[in-house]
Amino acid sequence: MTASAKQRPVDCPCGGAAPDRRDTGKPPRFADCCGRYIDGGAAAPTALELMRSRYSAYVLGESQYLRDTWAAQTCPADLDVDADAPDAPRWLGLQIKRYTPLDDTHAEVEFVARYKVGGRAHRLHESSRFVRGEDGRWRYVDGDVSDR
Repeated sequence: MTASAKQRPVDCPCGGAAPDRRDTGKPPRFADCCGRYIDGGAAAPTALELMRSRYSAYVLGESQYLRDTWAAQTCPADLDVDADAPDAPRWLGLQIKRYTPLDDTHAEVEFVARYKVGGRAHRLHESSRFVRGEDGRWRYVDGDVSDR
Protein backbone atom coordinates (compact mmCIF):
# COMPACT_ATOMS: atom_id res chain seq x y z
CA MET A 1 0.00 0.00 0.00
CA THR A 2 1.42 3.37 -0.91
CA ALA A 3 1.63 6.17 1.62
CA SER A 4 -1.04 8.11 -0.24
CA ALA A 5 -3.41 5.12 -0.08
CA LYS A 6 -3.02 4.69 3.68
CA GLN A 7 -5.58 6.06 6.06
CA ARG A 8 -4.22 9.25 7.59
CA PRO A 9 -5.54 11.24 10.52
CA VAL A 10 -6.95 14.72 10.01
CA ASP A 11 -5.20 16.02 13.15
CA CYS A 12 -1.45 15.52 13.50
CA PRO A 13 -0.49 12.95 16.16
CA CYS A 14 2.37 15.20 17.36
CA GLY A 15 -0.15 17.87 18.37
CA GLY A 16 2.26 20.58 17.21
CA ALA A 17 4.30 20.00 20.37
CA ALA A 18 6.91 22.64 21.18
CA PRO A 19 8.89 23.59 24.30
CA ASP A 20 6.73 25.16 27.00
CA ARG A 21 3.60 24.68 24.88
CA ARG A 22 0.62 23.25 26.68
CA ASP A 23 -2.31 21.69 24.88
CA THR A 24 -4.32 24.81 24.18
CA GLY A 25 -6.69 23.68 21.51
CA LYS A 26 -6.93 22.00 18.18
CA PRO A 27 -3.75 20.36 16.88
CA PRO A 28 -2.44 21.20 13.41
CA ARG A 29 -3.68 19.20 10.44
CA PHE A 30 -1.53 16.18 9.65
CA ALA A 31 -1.09 17.21 6.01
CA ASP A 32 0.24 20.63 7.06
CA CYS A 33 2.43 19.32 9.90
CA CYS A 34 4.19 15.93 9.92
CA GLY A 35 2.45 14.66 6.78
CA ARG A 36 4.54 16.89 4.54
CA TYR A 37 7.64 15.04 5.78
CA ILE A 38 6.27 11.50 6.16
CA ASP A 39 4.14 11.40 3.00
CA GLY A 40 5.34 14.42 1.06
CA GLY A 41 9.07 13.74 1.12
CA ALA A 42 9.99 17.23 2.35
CA ALA A 43 13.02 17.46 4.62
CA ALA A 44 12.30 18.62 8.16
CA PRO A 45 14.02 22.03 8.45
CA THR A 46 14.91 21.56 12.15
CA ALA A 47 15.63 18.68 14.51
CA LEU A 48 12.52 19.68 16.46
CA GLU A 49 10.29 19.16 13.44
CA LEU A 50 12.07 15.89 12.68
CA MET A 51 11.48 14.72 16.26
CA ARG A 52 7.77 15.47 15.98
CA SER A 53 7.50 13.71 12.62
CA ARG A 54 9.29 10.66 14.02
CA TYR A 55 6.77 10.51 16.89
CA SER A 56 3.95 10.68 14.33
CA ALA A 57 5.69 7.94 12.30
CA TYR A 58 5.69 5.69 15.37
CA VAL A 59 1.98 6.40 15.87
CA LEU A 60 1.27 5.52 12.23
CA GLY A 61 3.64 2.53 12.02
CA GLU A 62 5.86 4.13 9.35
CA SER A 63 9.00 1.97 9.73
CA GLN A 64 10.56 3.12 6.45
CA TYR A 65 10.32 6.78 7.42
CA LEU A 66 11.91 5.99 10.78
CA ARG A 67 14.78 4.16 9.04
CA ASP A 68 15.22 6.99 6.54
CA THR A 69 15.48 9.58 9.34
CA TRP A 70 17.80 7.55 11.59
CA ALA A 71 21.59 7.94 11.28
CA ALA A 72 22.93 4.87 9.44
CA GLN A 73 25.55 4.11 12.09
CA THR A 74 22.96 3.78 14.90
CA CYS A 75 19.81 2.55 13.14
CA PRO A 76 18.85 -0.93 14.36
CA ALA A 77 18.76 -3.57 11.62
CA ASP A 78 15.54 -5.07 12.99
CA LEU A 79 13.55 -1.83 13.19
CA ASP A 80 9.93 -2.66 12.42
CA VAL A 81 6.98 -0.72 13.75
CA ASP A 82 3.54 -2.25 13.33
CA ALA A 83 0.93 0.07 14.77
CA ASP A 84 -1.74 -2.64 14.28
CA ALA A 85 0.08 -5.41 16.18
CA PRO A 86 -1.81 -6.63 19.27
CA ASP A 87 1.08 -5.67 21.57
CA ALA A 88 1.83 -2.34 19.85
CA PRO A 89 1.91 0.76 22.04
CA ARG A 90 -1.09 3.05 21.77
CA TRP A 91 0.53 6.49 21.67
CA LEU A 92 -1.31 9.12 23.73
CA GLY A 93 0.67 12.33 23.34
CA LEU A 94 3.95 14.13 22.94
CA GLN A 95 5.42 16.92 25.05
CA ILE A 96 8.63 18.70 24.03
CA LYS A 97 10.49 19.77 27.14
CA ARG A 98 13.57 21.31 25.51
CA TYR A 99 14.93 22.02 22.03
CA THR A 100 18.61 22.99 21.85
CA PRO A 101 20.30 23.74 18.52
CA LEU A 102 24.01 23.23 19.33
CA ASP A 103 25.40 24.40 15.98
CA ASP A 104 24.41 24.19 12.30
CA THR A 105 24.63 20.39 12.24
CA HIS A 106 23.88 19.22 15.80
CA ALA A 107 20.82 19.59 18.02
CA GLU A 108 19.14 17.99 21.03
CA VAL A 109 15.46 17.52 21.78
CA GLU A 110 14.17 16.44 25.18
CA PHE A 111 10.68 14.98 25.08
CA VAL A 112 8.13 12.90 26.94
CA ALA A 113 5.94 10.54 24.94
CA ARG A 114 2.99 8.94 26.72
CA TYR A 115 1.62 5.57 25.66
CA LYS A 116 -0.30 2.51 26.82
CA VAL A 117 0.55 -1.16 26.39
CA GLY A 118 -1.82 -3.83 27.64
CA GLY A 119 -3.91 -1.22 29.42
CA ARG A 120 -0.95 0.13 31.43
CA ALA A 121 0.22 3.70 31.00
CA HIS A 122 3.91 4.46 30.38
CA ARG A 123 6.12 7.49 29.71
CA LEU A 124 9.19 7.60 27.52
CA HIS A 125 11.36 10.53 28.65
CA GLU A 126 14.36 10.94 26.36
CA SER A 127 17.02 13.47 25.48
CA SER A 128 17.67 12.79 21.80
CA ARG A 129 20.64 13.78 19.68
CA PHE A 130 20.28 14.78 16.03
CA VAL A 131 22.79 15.50 13.29
CA ARG A 132 22.36 17.18 9.91
CA GLY A 133 24.09 15.29 7.10
CA GLU A 134 25.91 16.61 4.08
CA ASP A 135 22.62 16.23 2.20
CA GLY A 136 21.09 18.86 4.52
CA ARG A 137 18.69 16.39 6.16
CA TRP A 138 18.38 16.00 9.92
CA ARG A 139 18.65 12.47 11.34
CA TYR A 140 18.14 10.96 14.77
CA VAL A 141 21.41 9.60 16.20
CA ASP A 142 20.58 8.31 19.69
CA GLY A 143 19.23 9.39 23.04
CA ASP A 144 19.44 9.06 26.79
CA VAL A 145 16.29 7.68 28.42
CA SER A 146 15.47 9.09 31.85
CA ASP A 147 13.23 7.92 34.67
CA ARG A 148 12.43 11.52 35.70
